[in-house]
Amino acid sequence: MSKKDFDKDGLAEKAAADKLAEDMPKEQTTEEIREEDADGNDIAAEEELAQLKDSYLRLMAEYDNYRKRTVKEKADLIRNGGEKTLTGLLPVVDDFERALEMLDKATDLKAVREGVNLIFQKFSSFLQQNGVRAIEAVGMEFDPDVCDAVAMVPAEEEEQKGKVIDDVQTGYMLNDKVIRHAKVVVAK
Repeated sequence: MSKKDFDKDGLAEKAAADKLAEDMPKEQTTEEIREEDADGNDIAAEEELAQLKDSYLRLMAEYDNYRKRTVKEKADLIRNGGEKTLTGLLPVVDDFERALEMLDKATDLKAVREGVNLIFQKFSSFLQQNGVRAIEAVGMEFDPDVCDAVAMVPAEEEEQKGKVIDDVQTGYMLNDKVIRHAKVVVAK
């Protein structure tokens, strides 16, 4: 077979193309890159699935721990929430103890009265520092949102109608929320 015959059949071109293809870097397809196990399953996909499953399980465990921790913190807060307030009341209790001890020994009623008044002022100051304030109702229009009318009496003057004329029990607000309604007498 001569060179002409070789070219005629196109084998020379094919051989040149094959030689050129061997010299060029080969690009691998995704099918060639993926490894398969003996059963024909995709190993890379199984590894990725295992990683995602592990990540999911860790995230769920983390969330469960977070939920348990916040429930425990809320329970502790509810159980010990008043600790600061009660600790602040202890000096007032100490003062009352001293006043009670002095009642047996005291001969001067005026000094006892002053001592009890000082304790009351200290206690009132503590309440104000913690956002508790008394509701001033006497002389004001009756407001059912902050007052409970325990009695209605005839008004002595026309301008007193609908107003609070006496405070039977003082009401209190914590910040802007009523924690105890004032029990009042209203003129009608």
